[in-house]
Amino acid sequence: MKKSFSIFPRQFGFFPYIFLIYIAFPVIYVTKESGLKQLLGYGMVLLFLVTYRQLYFSMGKRKFTYWLAVQLAIVFIFSMFYNLNYMFLGFFPANFIGWYHNKTVFRRGLIGLVCVQFIPFIYRMIEQKSFFTPGELLYFIPFLIIMLISPFGIRSMNRRMELEKELDQANKQIEELVKREERVRIARDLHDTLGHTLSLLTLKSQLVQRLTAVDPERARLEAKEMEVTSRAALKQVRELVTDMRAATIAEELLQAQQILRAAGITYQYDGDVDFSKTSPFIQNIVGMCIREASTNVVKHSRAAHCSISIKLTVEKMSAVVCDDGMGVERNKRFGNGLKGMEERLALIDGSMSLSNHNGAVLEITVPIIKKAGETAG
Repeated sequence: MKKSFSIFPRQFGFFPYIFLIYIAFPVIYVTKESGLKQLLGYGMVLLFLVTYRQLYFSMGKRKFTYWLAVQLAIVFIFSMFYNLNYMFLGFFPANFIGWYHNKTVFRRGLIGLVCVQFIPFIYRMIEQKSFFTPGELLYFIPFLIIMLISPFGIRSMNRRMELEKELDQANKQIEELVKREERVRIARDLHDTLGHTLSLLTLKSQLVQRLTAVDPERARLEAKEMEVTSRAALKQVRELVTDMRAATIAEELLQAQQILRAAGITYQYDGDVDFSKTSPFIQNIVGMCIREASTNVVKHSRAAHCSISIKLTVEKMSAVVCDDGMGVERNKRFGNGLKGMEERLALIDGSMSLSNHNGAVLEITVPIIKKAGETAG
């Protein structure tokens, strides 16, 4: 496809066209000249217009400096050999100097602008052998000051625009990371929440199959419990779709007791029972870890007994899950469940360790951050 022709880049809008109004003044001054000087004047005005356009299209390229040098040279020639009022064309290169990102190149451009402006200014005093009158100084000096300050303003404005652009890009990246993290969270929650419930249903169904022939009444009761559990699973799915329900430690200890006993594993709890002063966020994470740990005991340990202990102090909460099963293999990488526990604990600066001592021992430690004004009691 052929590129459509445009006088100036479209992203700059009408700004480049508005600036063209100031080209009318040098054209008016050139009409007052005559002969070759007038012809050269029109030629330089035309070349100035070309440089003005090309500077917009060559920003960030090596050609940019070349076109800017030509524009400064035209301003210098006009101011030196035509009329000192041509020095006001310096507002054009002053604007483009502000587009330099590199500080060294920016300073060089600024020095070039100062030379282009002040050499004709000094030359005029030497030529006429007289200083400027107060009226002339009042006419030139304010514009010169504004002209020399404008590159800094343009540079600052461009820098802010770049920072806003970078901020927009960073926000998009953050949004993408949040989406990715949300996917991981949903996967983890599905594993930790539904995985526990489905494991319980599997155990119950196996028990029902064994009891159907020998104890039909108990099999019927177990099947009824399976219905209740499946309804709870459906409720959990609905909660996950809306928002993760903040499980308490007490609730998860009760769930752990149910799944362990359903698997024929004896259960013992030792530790604190009041977690009301612990934040819901910490309770949710520790509770999910207990859920995952008890599920792992049922699925992998081949244990006959499991004990859970939770100790709460002013500085930290410690939870230990022990079983008398086959233990854990050394150098074996963590599965999704244990990885999920690590990720959850990392959110609250917690830590976990898994070791062997007459079975598997999982230790969880979570620091307790006291609120301002609270005292130990």
